[in-house]
Amino acid sequence: MTLPDSPPVPLSGPRFQTDPIELYRQIRREHGTVAPVVLDGNVPAWLVLGYRELHQVTSDPVLYSRDSDLWNQWDSIPDDWPLLPMIGRKQPSILYTVGERHRERAGVVSDALEAIDPFVLRERAERFADELIDGLCGKGSCDIIAEYAMLLPVRVLASVYGFADEQGPGLVTAMNDMINGQEGALEGQRHLAGSMFALLAAKAEAPGDDVASRMLGNRSGFTVEEVAQDLMVMMAAGHQPTADWIGNSLRLMLTDDRFAASLAGGRHSVGEAMNEVLWEDTPTQNVAGRWASRDTRLGGRRIGRGDLLLLGLAAANSDPHVRTDSGALTGGNNAYLSFGHGEHRCPFPAQEVAETIARTGIEVLLDRLPDVDLAVSADALSRRPARRRTGRR
Repeated sequence: MTLPDSPPVPLSGPRFQTDPIELYRQIRREHGTVAPVVLDGNVPAWLVLGYRELHQVTSDPVLYSRDSDLWNQWDSIPDDWPLLPMIGRKQPSILYTVGERHRERAGVVSDALEAIDPFVLRERAERFADELIDGLCGKGSCDIIAEYAMLLPVRVLASVYGFADEQGPGLVTAMNDMINGQEGALEGQRHLAGSMFALLAAKAEAPGDDVASRMLGNRSGFTVEEVAQDLMVMMAAGHQPTADWIGNSLRLMLTDDRFAASLAGGRHSVGEAMNEVLWEDTPTQNVAGRWASRDTRLGGRRIGRGDLLLLGLAAANSDPHVRTDSGALTGGNNAYLSFGHGEHRCPFPAQEVAETIARTGIEVLLDRLPDVDLAVSADALSRRPARRRTGRR
């Protein structure tokens, strides 16, 4: 089946801030499982909304490559394009490495993360969570997302990576500026890069029990620049989804009657809420991306060589072909695509780190502020625009 040509959907705007899941359903109804979209600056791309189609794309790294040099739009991309930090050309990071070289680098990253002591990780997550909550307790009301969820993960990650605690606030600002994709994105990227190279220089002189030192000691032929790029990717990929996982889980627990009773009864609902969010309100909604290495067809669409495909994780998770009863709790079902799929999916040790930070952040908040509640109606909550990797608050 060949779908008719249809006008592309802008991947931004207020519709993404009100009810993005319903919007994805509408796009699927009107455009099918692969929809034409435009990014900032009227840059064209394809959004893969179907669960099976997304599985197909991520299972074929040769046809749907992670090599951004294949993109057929580079001649029209300005140097100050705000999405460049997320879709960069010739970046020597693990994100854009393919084949055996990628598998080797993924092994180095996984080994470095797997060696993190889980007790140390939780202790640091609790310590930073307590510090942030100490600053909120006397205020009466606050923005839990901006003043807590978006500050916690990067502080914890910076600590276990090897940064000194006093560098944390600057890294928080840089990381969030980069993720938001606005005018401060490129400056945030420069701050993060400078800090990371300085960290590696210090760890080369005096190694420690941290992720940066372990990656330097197990480079397997990779350059210091490659190690720095991978650490930056790991920090960005670890911070934003974890922050949004915290925020989305708290929103669910404070607004959904299915979790209200267990909030007062204990922590057993935290894990259920976190799993439910990965299906219904996934922290990373759209991921850029994959590039077609040759002309092909997908979901009834003609995909041209060098076309950019965005992975619509949130849309795929709500695909009616796999979620026949979207109102039922998902329980322990972990067939979601929230961490990706295929050889470029989020490494399992990274998932464990993210889950520990998110769960600790939620539990500490509920322990310290057991009567926490929304200061506005649930309908008044607004969402951060789904600009690139993110789609949440």
